[in-house]
Order: sequence, then structure tokens, then C-alpha cells
Amino acid sequence: MYYVYILKNSHTGKYYTGMSSNLNERLKDHKWHTVKTTKSAPHSLVWTCIFREKDKALHFERYLKTGSGIAFRNRHLV
Repeated sequence: MYYVYILKNSHTGKYYTGMSSNLNERLKDHKWHTVKTTKSAPHSLVWTCIFREKDKALHFERYLKTGSGIAFRNRHLV
């Protein structure tokens, strides 16, 4: 299984979108600030989706990082 997830920065309110095959381990990485892009502040998980196929998860993660994907995220996911 592959997970696409969205985290929210508790200080700035900005969102981080990621993908992982092991969500629990990846969230630990974010919690312990070993992920460069989320080092600055604590983040909380606000949304997640499970995919069976890696290519579909990667495609959706990339979409969520585009302008229209961000608009979709803001209207429907967070």
C-alpha cells in the first residue's frame, strides 16, 4: 500500500504533501525533524489516502503539488 498525505505546519498554517509506503515511519521522520522540508516546526496529519499502486500514488501526489491540485486540496481535502 502507498499513502499520499497532507501535513499542516502548526506555526505557519502551510501544508506539506508527501507520499510513502510506510506512513507510520514517515510520520516519525517528520516528528523527529529528519525531513528537510518540515524541520522548522511541528506538523500534524490532516489528510491521508491509500493507493494499491505506487504509480497512482505518485501521480496524485504530484497533482496535489500543482496549482490546480492545491486549489482542489483547499476546497475538498483540508
